[in-house]
Amino acid sequence: MSAAKAKGTAYESLCVRALRAFGIDARRVAQEGYTDTGDLHGVSPWVGQCKAYRSWEDAIRLGLDGAEKQRLHARESYGVAFVKRVRRSVGESYAVQTFATWARVYVRLRRAESLLAEHAPDAFAEHVRATAAELAQPFPSGTERV
Repeated sequence: MSAAKAKGTAYESLCVRALRAFGIDARRVAQEGYTDTGDLHGVSPWVGQCKAYRSWEDAIRLGLDGAEKQRLHARESYGVAFVKRVRRSVGESYAVQTFATWARVYVRLRRAESLLAEHAPDAFAEHVRATAAELAQPFPSGTERV
């Protein structure tokens, strides 16, 4: 395995461990060439593409272009590129989406929260409480044992 491939695999594994420690059932999948469906699955409605490049510009450009293609192959709604930052924790990585994807996710979240508040106010209150609790905690480093 080349040094670049090993670095990428290590970053993918770190992302998976951090997401699992956060309660998300993320997993790495085998690469599939032309019909590649992304590096990280279990994050539906997204598919994730991980990039640990020296150049942020290349990582963002190639990662996001790849994620947008791979979401179609994986039949997911959204693509996201996870871009490693040098000497930063996995929680400080960049999660990059297109502007259009961000707007679509925003509308989807607002619609879901509005419906929850209208039809299940107690569940909405619990949702707000749980969100506040999550925001008050540090994000996992990916080194925790799960």
